[in-house]
Amino acid sequence: MWGIRFNNDREWFTPRKEIYQQHLLQPTRQLGEQVYDALAAELQDEPLMLKVSRIYRDARRLYGRGPYKDHLWFCVRTGDEDWTGRPTFYFEIAPEYYSYGMGFWAAERELMDRYRRDIAEHPEKLAALVEKFNRQTTFVLGGPSYAKPKGDVGPLLQPWYQKKSINLEHTTPLDEKIYSPALADEIIAGLKELVPFYRYFAALCAQAYREG
Repeated sequence: MWGIRFNNDREWFTPRKEIYQQHLLQPTRQLGEQVYDALAAELQDEPLMLKVSRIYRDARRLYGRGPYKDHLWFCVRTGDEDWTGRPTFYFEIAPEYYSYGMGFWAAERELMDRYRRDIAEHPEKLAALVEKFNRQTTFVLGGPSYAKPKGDVGPLLQPWYQKKSINLEHTTPLDEKIYSPALADEIIAGLKELVPFYRYFAALCAQAYREG
């Protein structure tokens, strides 16, 4: 991945493609399958799917960058190609870090407005989750926020209420754990802790789609 970052061209990558497939893509896919199996067992009522990213950038969106990504990720979610506005579990590995968690990204404004309305009308639902979240030390609340206050729902929920999108994320520098089965155990245990948040956002999406 460092090599791609500093030599992002076909001439460098092509003779190393087999190394990428054997030592990066295949292990990442196997890790994804382990994580998928664990989450599918936990969320048996959800039609989950596993998606592993491609190393190739979309040629239409290079914007002066090289043709290859210097990071690799997989996600576990519902839906086919349309992943927008759906809660999504993920793992990402880059040259200097790995990250995992659950995101609620790219939701339409109407859906995020519904989310804020749900907080205002039924604050107890999210408050119970946030109180538990604030006692753990693995994940942090990420994602862009509105600069101007969207309303006042109290100090506990205000950071969540202000979000344009939400990412419950754990990011750490690369260490020896990436070569160990302990990595899968760590990721699975962490993502299981986020299942209540997944159910919260999934229920919000389901209600929105039912009402059109």
